[in-house]
Amino acid sequence: MPAEALKTLFHPFEAEAVALPRSGERVLFLGAEPGFRLPAGFEAELHLVQGFRPYFRALQASGVVTPQAEGDGFGMALVFAGRHRGLNELRIAQALESVAPGRLIVIAGGKDDGIASLRKRIGELVPLDGHLPKYHGIAFWLRRPADLAAAQELRAANPALLVEGRFHTAPGMFSFDRIDTGSKLLVENLPNDLRGSVADFCAGWGYLAAEVAARSPGILALDLYEADFASLEAAKLNLPGVSQSITRNFFWTDLLSEPVERRYDAIVMNPPFHRSRAAEPEIGAGMIRAAAKALKPGGRLFMVANRQLPYEPILSAAFSSHAELARDGMFKVLSARR
Repeated sequence: MPAEALKTLFHPFEAEAVALPRSGERVLFLGAEPGFRLPAGFEAELHLVQGFRPYFRALQASGVVTPQAEGDGFGMALVFAGRHRGLNELRIAQALESVAPGRLIVIAGGKDDGIASLRKRIGELVPLDGHLPKYHGIAFWLRRPADLAAAQELRAANPALLVEGRFHTAPGMFSFDRIDTGSKLLVENLPNDLRGSVADFCAGWGYLAAEVAARSPGILALDLYEADFASLEAAKLNLPGVSQSITRNFFWTDLLSEPVERRYDAIVMNPPFHRSRAAEPEIGAGMIRAAAKALKPGGRLFMVANRQLPYEPILSAAFSSHAELARDGMFKVLSARR
């Protein structure tokens, strides 16, 4: 579906419902994903924004790409909407703030991802210039008003949160409004004797890392690895309470394709198991293999996974031993020793 929705985003230009930007004009592309194809004659200077590390790396061959929006006064903005309503609204707010008054903003997404309701919502705040359905999606466009009242409304509706009074999060992050049930089960079943250098793979906004550091006084260094830039930035805010004797490092990285240079006494992780709606067990399997390579001999892995995911054969192949520590109605906690 993302490939189809990307085609939807550029359809208004191909259909000549929207004029192409001028050659050399700066165009901000929020939520850019690999695989987009520019229409003939689209010769603007694209500034791509993508905080998901695998997509970021794939986009580097397509032009200027940054993990978060930079600058203002753009001549046009493109917004690729996904499944997270709050993140979509924040991207549109960013587009409104980044383009010059009167300039065009084109937004598109898949019908299954709620683009129709997003169009209605934005249309209540800003007059829309038009819309076109195509490729199982909808594109709509508007011009930035003279004021930023709409952007302020969208930001007010999607504020940053403080989960349990401790953890800074924001819409679009994994489990941004609560502590994930699987992560909580993992924390409840971790030993309190972790020592030396410890890593949190797929660290999100830092819940696991913070809890591990609080429960194991023998930890000397704690490294967080995360593919989502915004989540990792939040994690930096969420670990100040960790003992100052623990060295902390933060790595924005794709664990499936970028090597881990350091070696650890223990790794904890709650790996993702899908990028679309369907389960993709190979993602977690790749994370297990990455953890095995990053552990010292005798090092331990502790992970949580959905009960139905078949990770045990992967653990058997990559580790000298493994065991199940706990399970509930949805999740299982697994351990392994290299």
